[in-house]
Amino acid sequence: MQQQQNQFQQGSGSSSNSNQSRVVVPEARQALDNMKYEIAGELGINLKKGYNGDMPSRQAGYIGGYMVKRLIEQAERGMAGQ
Repeated sequence: MQQQQNQFQQGSGSSSNSNQSRVVVPEARQALDNMKYEIAGELGINLKKGYNGDMPSRQAGYIGGYMVKRLIEQAERGMAGQ
């Protein structure tokens, strides 16, 4: 709990970390990257390896939104014991 409070106080969008996403479980980074590229392909969005800062925010938002949706579905299935 204290760690969560510290993260909120420090702010995840601080200038030193504004362009980096923080992965809580570092071992999951590759799986998340794979999911990102898979979803981008399903949506017909050309996602390059590496820098994608020139991508319109609408497209990046679609990818991120679908990632969240899929992660929630996976968590719900896990909670339901499926």
